[in-house]
Amino acid sequence: MVIKTLVVLMLLAVIASLFSGLFFMLRQGGGGKRTVQALTLRIVLSVGLFILLMIGFQTGLWGSR
Repeated sequence: MVIKTLVVLMLLAVIASLFSGLFFMLRQGGGGKRTVQALTLRIVLSVGLFILLMIGFQTGLWGSR
């Protein structure tokens, strides 16, 4: 249950980072430093989420029952 909650929180963090990148991009008119940082954070969170999901599938936390 804890891992499923962590997955949901990471998904929300990815979405929040995506929208913050969009906000900074529209406000600064292009690829400013804050935009790049927000999108880099989104990539790191997405890779972490992918790894967490793969671990869940390998350990049997998710999958067919």
